[in-house]
Amino acid sequence: MHIERFRRSCVALLSVSLISLGLQTPAAAGIVGTADAIAVTQQQNDLGIVRDALARADVREQMVALGVDPAEVTGRLGALTETELATLAGNIEQAPAGADDVLAVIGIVFLVLLILELTGTIDIFKKT
Repeated sequence: MHIERFRRSCVALLSVSLISLGLQTPAAAGIVGTADAIAVTQQQNDLGIVRDALARADVREQMVALGVDPAEVTGRLGALTETELATLAGNIEQAPAGADDVLAVIGIVFLVLLILELTGTIDIFKKT
């Protein structure tokens, strides 16, 4: 009696398994072109540049001072189109960073003065 019930259960399970094998849907795959892959990578890079710039403390303070909620700005980044994001990232990269430019100018001026001093052209650093 128990063997007959077990056998019917096994047959029913096997039948359901075999029937369900034919019901699987085929996977749809496509080839991703190089241009598409580069576009996605560039978009992710642009988004990273913009997010890094907006994450700086001085930028957040300026946004709050102008009455803009930083959380709202972060939420609106997702709504930008690819061209808008690329334009914004390009403008951020081209915008001068005050502290970096000032240090570079001071370093170049010091280097020029040091070279002129060593060649004997000028005597800025007085020797006593």
